[in-house]
Amino acid sequence: MSHTPFGYRIENGKAVVDIEAAEQIKTLFQSYLTGDSLATAAKKAGITAFHAGIGRMLRNKYYLGDEYYPAIIYTDTFEAVEVERIRRAEKLGRIRKPEVKEDVVYPSTFRTIRGTEQFDDPFQQAEFAYSLIESEEPRNGR
Repeated sequence: MSHTPFGYRIENGKAVVDIEAAEQIKTLFQSYLTGDSLATAAKKAGITAFHAGIGRMLRNKYYLGDEYYPAIIYTDTFEAVEVERIRRAEKLGRIRKPEVKEDVVYPSTFRTIRGTEQFDDPFQQAEFAYSLIESEEPRNGR
């Protein structure tokens, strides 16, 4: 383990609930659900942390319990906080949905007519070469 989440401590190689810190975590979750901001909920809980750290606490699944960490928060409370967090983010326009990009098909082969003209000016030569293209064939048969 590289980091022990707030609310736990390690005793004899096992994670155990730190009763005082666990109460702070429970207060944080309840305060957030009652409508408090992250900073206000943390202040009510007596937790000193930055905004992002409080947000990570609210998303930390270890509080639900697993094979190593005992549960501090009930599943329904955790899920309600996540729904509320997403609702607030959407309301504030902080959810960025990825842009759906259409596949652009670039031609990979060209069919041209055999050209015999030669120009001293490279731009005229290029213009002539492009004028010989009969069709563009997309790759992969698209």
